[in-house]
Amino acid sequence: MLGYYVQLAVHSFRRSPGLTALMVIIMAVGVAASMTTYAVFRAVSGNPLPDRSAQLFVPQIDNLGPQNGATRANLPDALTYIDAMALMRAHAASRQTAIYPIAGNVVPQDGVHRPFAVTGYAAYTDFFSMFEAPFEYGGAWSDGDDRARANVIVISSQLNRQLFGGANSVGKNLDLDGRDYRVVGVVDRWNPQPRFYDVNNGYGFGDAPDVYLPFTRAVDVHMGSNGNNNCSASSKPVAPGWDGWLQSECVWVSLWVALPDAAAVQRYREFLGDYASAQQRSGRFQWAANVRLSGMMDWLDHEGVVPPETKVSMLVAFGFLLVCLVNTVGLLLAKIMRRAGEIGVRRALGASRAEIYRQFIAEAAIVGVAGGALGLALTAMGMLGTDLLFDPDIAKLAHLTASLIGMTLLVAVTAAVMAGIYPAWRAARVQPSWQLKSQ
Repeated sequence: MLGYYVQLAVHSFRRSPGLTALMVIIMAVGVAASMTTYAVFRAVSGNPLPDRSAQLFVPQIDNLGPQNGATRANLPDALTYIDAMALMRAHAASRQTAIYPIAGNVVPQDGVHRPFAVTGYAAYTDFFSMFEAPFEYGGAWSDGDDRARANVIVISSQLNRQLFGGANSVGKNLDLDGRDYRVVGVVDRWNPQPRFYDVNNGYGFGDAPDVYLPFTRAVDVHMGSNGNNNCSASSKPVAPGWDGWLQSECVWVSLWVALPDAAAVQRYREFLGDYASAQQRSGRFQWAANVRLSGMMDWLDHEGVVPPETKVSMLVAFGFLLVCLVNTVGLLLAKIMRRAGEIGVRRALGASRAEIYRQFIAEAAIVGVAGGALGLALTAMGMLGTDLLFDPDIAKLAHLTASLIGMTLLVAVTAAVMAGIYPAWRAARVQPSWQLKSQ
């Protein structure tokens, strides 16, 4: 029976090719607009570490107080060096790392190429295992290297290709800002998007970091933060120089902890509150303890990682798809009403209302398939123009994947079938006696 309905649909399309083409184009444009913006939204709002995100948490401490605008819902999104190091020393989590972004200049050893700028992170060794960073060569430095403030470095696979031709560079030296570092590992094409561990510095999207240094080593050589350094009027360094900066109430260090279960989360939350209360009792804080422990996905939402323009664009695009759907309903209805005589003859010959209904639903579905196929081509073209609407670092994340192809076809067919429900119902309600009399 389905084959028969398809034959009837093809015959109908041949009788009115212009109207059919118009419906297909309208459906294709609506689907392409919605799927292109959805691809961008999905890229920026997805879980960058789905198998580990439930175990990763960000602690926050109010070191500014209500006089500087801190509230229960608006805590500093980083820690002071004092607090970060105190929490690291307490080791209340199974794994933990303090992080801050760094930048420097690499001096090639070949004497031919000029120095060039690189970016990266100062972190502890747990950074790599907590965030599942894969290695092409070597691995992370050791706990002993963290304690010894060792001059070791992990580099990206891209920087390894640039400096060492992609060969195993473990054990070789790299000159960063005039200091030699021994390469202990090469990270293999790792750049989770959004870059969840540094969204508070505005580096949620973009190219992969080039280098990773031990946090202790970066601090030891006075390597400043390449991210946000937030100081209120009452928290600016009271002493000059690097040591004054470290002892200030300025917030610039991120801290991540791995907590394997709900009991561990509760213990750490209590530990965090006890720490802040101890700071209050010591006279450092003049306000009640105010802390928060956020899971990774809550943290991304709190930091507003999904740009507002992607949400607005997606809503506008799906609104446009709805308009296309309404137009398709009108065109299908006009087409069906022109065929009222044909429908009346079919009913007189014994076709039931259900059969008429299925016939026109099948016809709408075929329009959806054709619109989906054309919509795929338009979606692929739309991917090339996303940087006109979105930040280039975000636009390049959108790709025409197998899942997006399947979703595009599904949306097109579903939308077309939905558009065909009312016209098909109207067709099924045609009275054969009236049509035969009018003939």
